[in-house]
Amino acid sequence: MNPGSVAVVVPEDIAVSSWDLYELSIPCTVFGKPQADLADPWYDLRLCSAGEEEPRPDDWAAGAGLSLRTPYGLDDLVGADTVVVASVPDSCVEEGRPLSPALITALRRAYDAGARMVSLCTGAFALAEAGLLDGRRATAHWMHTAQLAERYPKVQVDDSVLYVDDGDVLTSAGLSAGLDLCLHLVRRDLGAHVANQLARRMVVPAHRHGGQAQFIDLSVPATDAGSLGPVLDWARAHLDEPLTVEDLARRAAMSPRTLHRRLQAATGTTPLQWLLNQRLGRAQSLLESTDLPVEKIGELSGLGTANNLRHHFLKQIGVSPSDYRRAFPHRR
Repeated sequence: MNPGSVAVVVPEDIAVSSWDLYELSIPCTVFGKPQADLADPWYDLRLCSAGEEEPRPDDWAAGAGLSLRTPYGLDDLVGADTVVVASVPDSCVEEGRPLSPALITALRRAYDAGARMVSLCTGAFALAEAGLLDGRRATAHWMHTAQLAERYPKVQVDDSVLYVDDGDVLTSAGLSAGLDLCLHLVRRDLGAHVANQLARRMVVPAHRHGGQAQFIDLSVPATDAGSLGPVLDWARAHLDEPLTVEDLARRAAMSPRTLHRRLQAATGTTPLQWLLNQRLGRAQSLLESTDLPVEKIGELSGLGTANNLRHHFLKQIGVSPSDYRRAFPHRR
């Protein structure tokens, strides 16, 4: 399956902040490096300059001291299969400085031409200004969601989630949540196996559901999260067995309460929710890559009966296992 082209909006001649650089690098890393052994063809990435005016002195002072130029312009957004706005200048968010009319027009044209529209962090302000978020649920970094809701009252702003998938328009919170959303797009386009393998190469969690809270307590030392690696790997290898929190805690040589605290700090989820997420991921992979009956997939993923599998799929994924499988005939 050809995942198509991805056009990423790059602000030109504006002193890009360090946070904006990070978020801009996410779609470049996920979609820009061919992974022929995972999927061939891979995405066709275009970096499209927003063509902003010359930077003001305060822009340089707030930025990282560099500007970016690309061979593509805003006209190249039209015709792309996916358009990503990774961020907008801080002055447009904090000071209410108008966004480039040319950018807003190009975003509307791209959407009208059938592009899937994606924003990371403050990029939601551009989609909202273009009217693409009106009547939709959307998110951004929690530091900016109040401004987004006040400035665009037609948008149903949710500041508690990592990302929102509304079909043809998707938005994410800031920083690492943008990576979660980009990997989610790979999962949608190319399947769970490809997304999981790509995440492994990037040394990041394979999948965090968009509904997971933004507010994750990272005050626990990194060694706490790292020490869970062996027990989590063991659990992934035994998903088809009846596992309890007590089983995981015993394997990790810690109390269930300590396991709960450390896993919550490391992943933002409880042990039971983490297990459910892993089992759903296993079921997705089996549905995509095999013709096994749903009853067998429920058994191998640890979700039990076909009815239980169907219940969790409808609740967490939004479609039945059969409908999900029909979306990936090329993988089997």
